[in-house]
Amino acid sequence: QVQLVESGGGLVQPGGSLRLSCAASGSISRFYVMGWYRQPPGKERELVATVSSGGRINYADSAKGRFTISIDSAKNTIYLQMDSLRPEDTALYACNVNYGVRGTFWGRGTQVTVSS
Repeated sequence: QVQLVESGGGLVQPGGSLRLSCAASGSISRFYVMGWYRQPPGKERELVATVSSGGRINYADSAKGRFTISIDSAKNTIYLQMDSLRPEDTALYACNVNYGVRGTFWGRGTQVTVSS
């Protein structure tokens, strides 16, 4: 099975930046949709940003203008650049890759805490 491992989370002050990485054990050159989701404390998991196989990018309203999703297929890695972080961005961030018939896979997540 495909394994996804996130990294780059941590504690940051409001207005700061973090870059999250999601390394896949297999190739991500062929996929339908992949991206980042987050689960704030006491809340359900929510979409942050996704990329389709056609290159279409979708951001949550709260992420637009602050977060940027990107892919390095040579390294089989998905990135999420987060700028102008706010306390409400505090959550467990997890990556997801949908390979269609090959399955959908999730990482365990990396914690992001925004606090002064």
